[in-house]
Amino acid sequence: MKLLLVEDHQELAANMISFLTQENYICEWVKTVTLAKEMLEMFEYDVVLLDLTLPDYSGLHLLEYIKQNDINSKVIIISAQNSLDYKIKGLDGGSDDYITKPFPLPELHSRIKAVTRRNSANSKDDLLVYNEISIDLNSMECKVDEQVVVLTKKEFNLMVYFINNKNRVLSKQAIALHLWGDYTYNLDNVDFIYQHLKNLRKKIVDAGGTDYVKTIYGLGYKWTE
Repeated sequence: MKLLLVEDHQELAANMISFLTQENYICEWVKTVTLAKEMLEMFEYDVVLLDLTLPDYSGLHLLEYIKQNDINSKVIIISAQNSLDYKIKGLDGGSDDYITKPFPLPELHSRIKAVTRRNSANSKDDLLVYNEISIDLNSMECKVDEQVVVLTKKEFNLMVYFINNKNRVLSKQAIALHLWGDYTYNLDNVDFIYQHLKNLRKKIVDAGGTDYVKTIYGLGYKWTE
């Protein structure tokens, strides 16, 4: 399951990401509404964890944007604002839940499961299949022709990212942003993704699968037949 955390408090965000990653979520983090809009335009998320007090706009502005653009993501507001007025604004504005800071991380986990369970009738969405490759998004198990392929978390996330964006050219910067978060904006060189990509391709081929990743010179990579 893929989450977008919109939170400008660095220590809180780091703690949340660490916890949620251990619970096998793919968690991406931005600090502003502007960056959140960019991410929502490029990628799909199951849940958006949204703070209300952000450096550029109120989180309610992003909530309105999500609803106006029919973005199919559940929204959980995470806010220090504990007044009834804020809760009513958030819930009436279209959020699926509202949790007040500080909160125990296991409670946040339970709330994420609760809001996504409401759409769980489509459990087939937990299985991602591309030709001979099948990926169970819940158990994080990857199979090639029914043979289990052991992937690291970064390799697993990279595989899911490629399949969900098949036939699209993905730049090295976009891949790095997806795997490591928005701090990669400050890096001049993101060639460190190459080793993860090399390992993933080798494991798939060694298991009898096809190497679908093509290098597009000067632009990035594309998952294609």
